[in-house]
Amino acid sequence: MNFDYTAEQTELMDSVKRFVDFRVEPQMVDTERRNAFAQETLDEMAELGLFGISIPEEYGGSGLSHLSRVLIHQMAGRTGFGFSGLLASHTGIGTEGLVALGNDEQKRRYLPRMATGELRAAFALTEPEAGSDAGSVKTTARRDGDRYLLNGVKHFISGGAHAGLITVVARTGAPNAKELSVFLVEPSFPGFRIGPSKFETMGCKGHPVSELIFEDCEVPVENRLGPEGEGWAAAVTILNEGRPLVAGRCVGACERLIELSVDYARERRQFGRAIGDFQAVQIMLADMQTRTEAARWLTYKAAKLSDEGRVTRRDTSMAKLFATETLAMAADHAVQIQGGSGYMNGNPVERFYRDARITRIYEGTSEIQRSIIARSMLEH
Repeated sequence: MNFDYTAEQTELMDSVKRFVDFRVEPQMVDTERRNAFAQETLDEMAELGLFGISIPEEYGGSGLSHLSRVLIHQMAGRTGFGFSGLLASHTGIGTEGLVALGNDEQKRRYLPRMATGELRAAFALTEPEAGSDAGSVKTTARRDGDRYLLNGVKHFISGGAHAGLITVVARTGAPNAKELSVFLVEPSFPGFRIGPSKFETMGCKGHPVSELIFEDCEVPVENRLGPEGEGWAAAVTILNEGRPLVAGRCVGACERLIELSVDYARERRQFGRAIGDFQAVQIMLADMQTRTEAARWLTYKAAKLSDEGRVTRRDTSMAKLFATETLAMAADHAVQIQGGSGYMNGNPVERFYRDARITRIYEGTSEIQRSIIARSMLEH
């Protein structure tokens, strides 16, 4: 399997890397303090076409391959995960369902505005009692003439408070059955509101999570995404497609942590010489580099197989599992190499350490990924 970058992919990576390193990263201390990105940053993202990377060209996007999108997310992972999370909520799980399952009218109505960033997207599955166990969704959708009435609460929804279109998974069948449906909800629909809960997270600052409340929320029938009762398969597909993007962000973060650690190991002197001369530090650097390379190829393989229509849940789960666990190790080693300095607020490695923790939880925990991988082994 060939993973050589094309000239177009190299140019894309270079442009996003420059934007991330020289425009986004210098703002991260202020972004973390305010827990919001400056409008100027969002405008520059739109100018670069970042909001349209998962949207077909016929609807105003760039229609990039899965591998090209992974490469962009890899570059986005070089800075705070609030930034890459903002990008992912829109171009990953927030858009995948509409692109894959939407009808022509739905796509014409929403995708052109999503491609420009005018409409930002979010994906609402998680509830107080339904996370890893998506089949326990309690939000209901009841057909009432030419509309559905949605009732329930979604929480920990990334970017939910700022989204112009939210893909919502709700129950249209019996409790505990997998008869779920997917709906495209606009925040202007009667009966929808942002909840009062204010979640302060450990990391991913700049892209806060929200509580979404549906009280007889009126959703037109034409805003149902796909057939009624087939939302379980849709939700699984959406999450599956998004996992290589998570892995790509983790690879990019690992690359940046390696750069920071190597520079520090060369410059920091103890006992009369650079700490990089000590074997204990060399072992940490070697482990960071080796596992990052392994994570890279697992991630690229999953993306490439997606482009070829041959990807399996095991492929994407292995990529996400290994890349997220590798980032946890790399962030820990980076802090250890810098010692007390690495533990200080404002130091990028301290921020990566906080940001890294969520990657083993969202879009399928590490335990869920291991379960998927093992089941596929036993079944086949």
